Amino acid sequence: MIIAPGIPAGQTEQAAALYWDAFGPKLGRVLGPAPRALHFIAGVIDPSHVISATNEAGHLIGIAGFKTHRGAFVGGTLRDLARHYGWPGALWRSALLSLLSRDTENLNFLTDGLAVAAPARSQGVGTALLDALSIEARSRNYPALRLDVVDTNPRARALYARLGFIETKTTQIGPLRHIFHFRRTITMVRPV
Repeated sequence: MIIAPGIPAGQTEQAAALYWDAFGPKLGRVLGPAPRALHFIAGVIDPSHVISATNEAGHLIGIAGFKTHRGAFVGGTLRDLARHYGWPGALWRSALLSLLSRDTENLNFLTDGLAVAAPARSQGVGTALLDALSIEARSRNYPALRLDVVDTNPRARALYARLGFIETKTTQIGPLRHIFHFRRTITMVRPV
């Protein structure tokens, strides 16, 4: 496995597919249908805000995005949404997405999505990507790496706990649970 900053040339669509596979169940009602969501995600990916994992053949097997005050791995503007969903669709989608935590902070280095291809799971890819994010965080003088995991993903939550992440906060999303299919996010932090 090779861990490197950015996305390998020609693999932006694969990165979008990995992201959608991981977060589609949460974002499906807002960004779906899947073909349109994949096109949108591929169009707004910022390769300067991601670390990727490839296998020996050079195929993308994992991604770990992060947020800074300069952008996010998967961001996009209202205009980007309008280009893919039209202005009426962009307006209601933007309103709903803004209700989810889209913060950046000065204290901890913030992840923006960790996804591993199904055939590569349980092979250390996620751990290697989190370690690479920790190195990136240290290089930017952050004391800790922060991630948020939804309550419907106990496998990821257990992995993060095994890797030394400590739960620091739980945030309920109230009635939005009917749209996003989870009830709360758990903020977890690990010193770098």
